[in-house]
Amino acid sequence: MTKPLVVIGHRMGQGNKVKTGVENAGGTAIVIEGMLADMKLGEVMNEHNADLGISFCGSGGAGAITAANDFGYEAVDHLRSVDEGVSAIKNGKQVLGFGFMDTEELGEQLTKTWLEVHSDE
Repeated sequence: MTKPLVVIGHRMGQGNKVKTGVENAGGTAIVIEGMLADMKLGEVMNEHNADLGISFCGSGGAGAITAANDFGYEAVDHLRSVDEGVSAIKNGKQVLGFGFMDTEELGEQLTKTWLEVHSDE
């Protein structure tokens, strides 16, 4: 199995802590640089054929909804905890929209879950 490629788009141009967590769990991460990066999530995921996208903004919805509308990704928005993200991956979601949660734990747990769910591929 190859390592999952995770794209991170953060409204305020952050996301490096999540990136560290993704990499600690065995994934590869791309952090979209700059303000309003969440709105570019679907575009960058599509460009790199990413396995998972994580969007962060105040509401937790804009980037995930845009990725779903523009590229047809299975998305869920307004997530507020690691457990909600883990459940979303187990339910087949490709794009997860969170409020501001740039933590290593989030990146690590989401990547571990993705690897578990896709271990047969």
